Amino acid sequence: MKILFVHQNFPAQFLHLAPALAARGHDVLALTDQGNTRNSSVRTVRYKTPEKLDLPPLLGRTYSEMAERGWLAARGCRALRDRHDYTPDLIFGHSGWGETLFLREIWPDAKLLVYAELLYRTRGHDVGFDPEISPDGDQARVATVARSAHLIQGLVQADAGLAPTRYQADSFPPELRGKLTVIHDGIDTQKVRPDPQAVFALPDGRKLRAGDEVLSYVSRSLEPYRGFHRFMRALPAVLRARPQAQVVLVGGDGASYGGLPKDAPGWKDKLLAELDGSLDLSRIHFMGRVPYPQYLALLQIASVHCYLTYPFVLSWSLTEAMAAGCYVVASDTEPVRELIRDGENGRLVPFFDQPALEAALIRGLEGDPQAARLRAAARETILDGYDLHRHSLPRLVDWVESFAS
Repeated sequence: MKILFVHQNFPAQFLHLAPALAARGHDVLALTDQGNTRNSSVRTVRYKTPEKLDLPPLLGRTYSEMAERGWLAARGCRALRDRHDYTPDLIFGHSGWGETLFLREIWPDAKLLVYAELLYRTRGHDVGFDPEISPDGDQARVATVARSAHLIQGLVQADAGLAPTRYQADSFPPELRGKLTVIHDGIDTQKVRPDPQAVFALPDGRKLRAGDEVLSYVSRSLEPYRGFHRFMRALPAVLRARPQAQVVLVGGDGASYGGLPKDAPGWKDKLLAELDGSLDLSRIHFMGRVPYPQYLALLQIASVHCYLTYPFVLSWSLTEAMAAGCYVVASDTEPVRELIRDGENGRLVPFFDQPALEAALIRGLEGDPQAARLRAAARETILDGYDLHRHSLPRLVDWVESFAS
């Protein structure tokens, strides 16, 4: 088959699938944004980066931006068709940025698959979940409905879609849920595994190792969607109770999902100002975004890994922490409950129960008698259902190939 992958940040979720299909003899090509500098073994072509549209914050803004990107992606595909006589048998694109919206018009006979990561919902997900940050209300719900339009259109046009978790698939209404198959992207458990010899270097030259009292927190951005504010507010009590503990945070200062605070440049600045005088900053290490091997070493040496999230897209960092054999303290929210069962393969605490979070982190750092069992069970969970080579990748390849004409 001729297979075209479409993703503005390729390879992204197609990191393993695209090369695997190429290795099986398929003619694989990827289309991505011209500003994307990520490397891939798959042959890649690029489309023009959309210009920033000068649009007021009206309800149609998201759709306009996504449609603009979709048109530019379609123009890139039209050039492939007209200048290079290229016609794919199958297109597989991420629907989140609108890139698949108009591809039916370029190649009407190609099978179209979409990676359907999540549909925004007005109730039961992130909207109104955290009143401190984003109060519920008619305006927020109406805006959420409006910014879901391109996601719904993308799946309606597709022959089928893929979602990485059941929770994310179930965010789509029953009329569309039937088009979705649930297969996780997969974790390479040979690479992401416990390593008692791992070492994590701090900026001041100190080295942390397994056995040191280390509390880790990882998020693409340090923001409320991933419970950064709840985590930071737990630290005064944790550091008082555990005077030898070191806290290591990995993540950028921007906002990946929610907005920035109105009264500070970023959430880190806001929380540090709020907690001024109650934190021993010599034991809190903000690493920013780090190279993957350094991130992996942090998971491998951590005594406790804290993962908090709104009801939203599940982070790869949770599945990787579990694969690395972490003792995980996580929020008792629906996407997390799909992987973690309290007391079986990790510890769950209510997202807004600050004393419970503090107690769980302290318990883990001081030495939970069940820690070894929980760590082993966490890794076993990933081995049994999310392992890249044994489970996810074979299922993903079979699913794509099932659409061969």
